[in-house]
Amino acid sequence: MFPIAYHPIYKHPLPEGHRFPMLKYELLPQQLLHEGTALSTDFFEPEICDLAPVLAVHCEEYVSHLNNLTLDPRSVRKIGFSLSAELIERELRIAKGTIDGALKAFDTKLAFNIAGGTHHAYSNRGEAFCLLNDQAIAAQYLLDHKLIKKVLIVDLDVHQGNGTAEIFQKNEKVFTFSTHGKTNYPFKKEKSDLDIEFHDNTTDAEFLKTIEKVLPEIIEKEKPDFIFYLAGVDILESDKLGKLGCSIEGCKERDAIVFNLCYKYQIPVQVSMGGGYSPEIKTIIEAHANTYRVAKSIL
Repeated sequence: MFPIAYHPIYKHPLPEGHRFPMLKYELLPQQLLHEGTALSTDFFEPEICDLAPVLAVHCEEYVSHLNNLTLDPRSVRKIGFSLSAELIERELRIAKGTIDGALKAFDTKLAFNIAGGTHHAYSNRGEAFCLLNDQAIAAQYLLDHKLIKKVLIVDLDVHQGNGTAEIFQKNEKVFTFSTHGKTNYPFKKEKSDLDIEFHDNTTDAEFLKTIEKVLPEIIEKEKPDFIFYLAGVDILESDKLGKLGCSIEGCKERDAIVFNLCYKYQIPVQVSMGGGYSPEIKTIIEAHANTYRVAKSIL
């Protein structure tokens, strides 16, 4: 299969109200193993990320406040989690899992992080349950180590990757592409290199037609050496925090479009799972598991 970053710290205790959506970090690996989509040898446990790659995209003052648990109350409220040493460790392991996965993808063509997709983390602050931007950290790491010359970040979550857009707004080596619900959070959008906003209740047909047309054009024009894909499943009609109208099959076809293009252009890709907040956990797990199933059938 492909390398999959996972660590039990992903399921550390969370405040009431956040435990249900976080169950997927525990249940998704179990489902992949149960059905044979992945083997135990596919999983790897990331260490705690060194601060150097983190500080390459995040402000030193912000990172210091995180590590010392000294963020002001207003900043903590914007994040949505109570700060703890365990939470900071979790975020650092997620970032390292995405870096390590990206490095492995040069050989395997594809790597996953069971967690990640923390695209609301800005250079100088966190918000919406995102503290450190894992894919931004990994993208800058590859560039700083001169492993690639151009990165494409494909963010197909229902929410705009506002933090990612802010971090790379002046970086010509990173092209940020975000599709999202027009009326979804964040209500004040940042400017990605390309943003496509969908109206409420957008169906599979319109969503997939757009991705199928636009993504090949971006790849042809930008010629990226590496793709980071944020595969949030909160585009589903059933999602409690999303306003689009896509089906499970539509979400699966979206993944197929991305992976087929990666295969066609022979571009390595790292996938972070992003959001998914449908009322039934089985819906979330099925949609996320489809991403792995599709990848296995194509790459």
